[in-house]
Amino acid sequence: MGGATALAADRPAPDADLAHHGHVVLHAGRADVRLAVRNHGPSSVDDATVRLRWSEPLADRQALPRRCARSDAWTVVCGTGALAADGLDEVIRLRVRLKGAPSEVLLEIGTAWAGGAIDRNHRNDHQHVLALDTGDTYRF
Repeated sequence: MGGATALAADRPAPDADLAHHGHVVLHAGRADVRLAVRNHGPSSVDDATVRLRWSEPLADRQALPRRCARSDAWTVVCGTGALAADGLDEVIRLRVRLKGAPSEVLLEIGTAWAGGAIDRNHRNDHQHVLALDTGDTYRF
């Protein structure tokens, strides 16, 4: 049994290239986010976690979608489920309420966990978008 553990530990971690894109709309203290997560491969990922962090604190009560949870006053994390290499996007839609009604908010989106895979391309798995309280769509 110890030999099997040693063999598993000797295997290199798989490579996966996770990418995030989507948009955010800010209006009257509400931020609506559509986030698409894609795995460009070469390896599949059993599950991943995306972190969404706002520059303004979130309201105390939130109605978050399945697989999403609040991790602190500014941050929500969402699980993606399995991501096949070069497969379809996993789309996450969520609405958060911010404390008060800020005139703008900076949203940082990034991979918090890639299911044990190594992502060597960090140009597409961390995004920043500034959204103004105009009701307009801001893409990332």
